[in-house]
Amino acid sequence: MTLFKNAYGGLSPKIWLLALVMLINRAGTMVVAFMSVYTTQKLNYSIEEAGYVMMMFGAGAVVGSWLGGKLTDILGHYLVQLLSLSIGGLLFFVVVKIETFEYLCAGVFILAVFGEAYRPANTVSISHFCKPENFTRSVSLVRLAINLGWAIGPVLGGYFASRNYDYLFWADGVTNILAAALVWRFLRTKVVRTAKVSKEQKALNKKDSPWRDGYFMIFVGLATLYVMSFSPLFTVLPVFYKEACGIDEQQIGLLMGLNGLLVASVEMILIYKLEHRYSKMQFIFFGCVLLVINYLMYYYLRSFAWLIVGITFGTFSEIFALPFMNTFSIERAKGHNLGQYSAAYSMSWPIAQIISPLLGTQVIALLGYDALIVSLGGLAFMATVGFYLMAKK
Repeated sequence: MTLFKNAYGGLSPKIWLLALVMLINRAGTMVVAFMSVYTTQKLNYSIEEAGYVMMMFGAGAVVGSWLGGKLTDILGHYLVQLLSLSIGGLLFFVVVKIETFEYLCAGVFILAVFGEAYRPANTVSISHFCKPENFTRSVSLVRLAINLGWAIGPVLGGYFASRNYDYLFWADGVTNILAAALVWRFLRTKVVRTAKVSKEQKALNKKDSPWRDGYFMIFVGLATLYVMSFSPLFTVLPVFYKEACGIDEQQIGLLMGLNGLLVASVEMILIYKLEHRYSKMQFIFFGCVLLVINYLMYYYLRSFAWLIVGITFGTFSEIFALPFMNTFSIERAKGHNLGQYSAAYSMSWPIAQIISPLLGTQVIALLGYDALIVSLGGLAFMATVGFYLMAKK
């Protein structure tokens, strides 16, 4: 009990409210998890067309992350979060009505722009509401809420998908709007106009851009490789689970829900106990090693029981890698460009979401599922080597 109290104690009430918002929002995260299954099973798209739909989601997410970071530095984290959640929620009700391939690609792109603008704003809001020494634990608490919601969402999503795929979109829309209402009611802050900056200060700020920070850009590149190998566990691989492993939608939902449940159960405790024992890069490197093990297991062992063991390694990979990636990106920034650094790191996710679905679905179509697992494991191995070198330096 003392361990739990110490792990969760000392965090700002606003951080707990942010976590509650994320819990509600992510409990409705069903559409992205089942998009590849939805497009192939209900809309009867080919696996290549499903990949293009997911690629458009990733392209919209790149634009949304960049735009969200820029707007966060101008308008503040509160307003960006409110607009992202509310407009994004309404768009789910529109996209569910689209069946034509070209229009669906466009709808998914716009949906992702608004949805992903939330990510950098949320990270900056965490840094705004917490003490610097508690930032990693604060990130982990919000991630705990995300993953607890992720434990609920795919399970419900599997239930809904087995009955009517439209329910996935309605659930996502409602939970986004509810999360926006909580942000408006409890996390409202004044919208402060940005003070005028002199030409000399603008020049100095430009030199502080994350895009000129070589070490940080190497980090972003490696983070992108990691996400390219990690995110398919919940985007491309549901098709692998169904067709290559022979499990149904409800089992797919349970498999992905286990990921969220494990993160919610152990991440805060592990962060509290281990945070100051090793460097951030060492934790990230170890997380990459666990992801390689995950794919080794997926290549050889494909029963539902072994898939559970495999996803457990993937989950602990996430626990060790992602909180410290967030912390590194914020600590690398300065006060005036928190949003830009957060956006630069956040873009590793949508860039990966452009490449991974397209690459994954093309590999499946041309070479099969064995080649897919080898490709994803290879990307994880490349990230492992890169972060090992960064940790060593």
